[in-house]
Amino acid sequence: MFLAVIRCRATAAPLNSAYTAEEFEFYLSDSESKLLLIPAEGIKPAEAAASKLNIPLVSAALQDENSKITLSSNPESNIDSVKQLVNDPADVSLFLHTSGTTSRPKGVALTQLNLGTSVLNIKSVYELTESDSTVIVLPLFHVHGLLAGLLSSLVSGAAVTLPAAGRFSASTFWTDMIKYKATWYTAVPTIHQIILDRHESNPERPRYPKLRFIRSCSASLAPSILERLEAAFDAPVLEAYAMTEASHLMTSNPLLNNGPHKAGSVGKPVGQDMAILNEQGEIQPPYSNGEVCIRGLNVTKGYKNNPEANKSAFQFGWFHTGDVGFFDSDGYLHLVGRIKELINRGGEKISPIEVDAVLLAHPAVTQAVAFGVPDEKYGEEINCAVILRGGSLDEEEIKKYCKRNLASFKVPKKVFITDSVPKTATGKIQRRIVAEHFLAKTSAAKVPKFGA
Repeated sequence: MFLAVIRCRATAAPLNSAYTAEEFEFYLSDSESKLLLIPAEGIKPAEAAASKLNIPLVSAALQDENSKITLSSNPESNIDSVKQLVNDPADVSLFLHTSGTTSRPKGVALTQLNLGTSVLNIKSVYELTESDSTVIVLPLFHVHGLLAGLLSSLVSGAAVTLPAAGRFSASTFWTDMIKYKATWYTAVPTIHQIILDRHESNPERPRYPKLRFIRSCSASLAPSILERLEAAFDAPVLEAYAMTEASHLMTSNPLLNNGPHKAGSVGKPVGQDMAILNEQGEIQPPYSNGEVCIRGLNVTKGYKNNPEANKSAFQFGWFHTGDVGFFDSDGYLHLVGRIKELINRGGEKISPIEVDAVLLAHPAVTQAVAFGVPDEKYGEEINCAVILRGGSLDEEEIKKYCKRNLASFKVPKKVFITDSVPKTATGKIQRRIVAEHFLAKTSAAKVPKFGA
């Protein structure tokens, strides 16, 4: 249905089926949707929101791989009239919302040209061909799975397998990968860790398929996790950097025949201009921190009905990502963190990504998230949430480990040992939400809403 919508010059705005009625109402209203497409079994909260907004519903069903899609409204369709449509590069074909790390979600319009450019960039850097095959482990209401997994495969003539359950399942992942002769997969670090933990806890390991590469994107991958993934599955792990406003891909580590891949780096720019700018818009030399800025045919023209966001995002002829980073002497980008997620402790700017990486290098730590919290003395202090692999590591032992591996001002003041941390629907971890979650546990007092 997604391909059908963008083929007939309409705009697709994929939504998460797990949203509440209130969330559906916001997204349907903000996108000014004219029609809601749902599966035959229905999605009650979505239907309620559509009814409230007087948006017509159409349900779609596919009986089996040899049948045609049937629509509930049985519209009079003229295939010849659709064939005569000529897609225009300027057509807005995809409308998505950013995940709202610091404010309410912003609507991003992406054109056929944006998508086409990005998909060809992805195909090029990973040398995808008709002999490739992948299993989609990410939701298709987000650019990562939709462009890097699905559309780049289709444009390359490659094979794509969608899990029968409709979502990632660790128990069926390798079965599907083996059955469909997968040559690669792309995922967020959270999913990589789940796959890795299952591998390490399962003594009867299956024969894994021979993979050309494993791709990681949408969040920082700790070097220690990268090394364990490569050792476990005998394939290079290529970390990439992307965002919705860039139609996904911005940088990637190359395939090994095209250069080294560097742990802790998100690689080189792919198919677009990229610069590190200071606050005056001046390009910074290698190893100097600044804001990562981009321009290219894959970049959105702007946010929908949001002049303030557009004014701050487009300056000096560049799109400003809101990320801090630097280039090394080989032209590889290293990310320090989101501008609004950097922890300012008494004037010292601390990268939470650096603290995460140190914590994740501990053999007993399976997941770690550092974040800033308000502090009367320093303005902000560092806290962290840690998920353990097993054993009886306590808060003091974690702090001692940090003191051995970090400057004293970067050592977390408080460590939360937990079984889980809140994530977005796409498996991303937002530090603001993690901070609110754990601060609420420590105090019944009024919890500040970061970035509200």
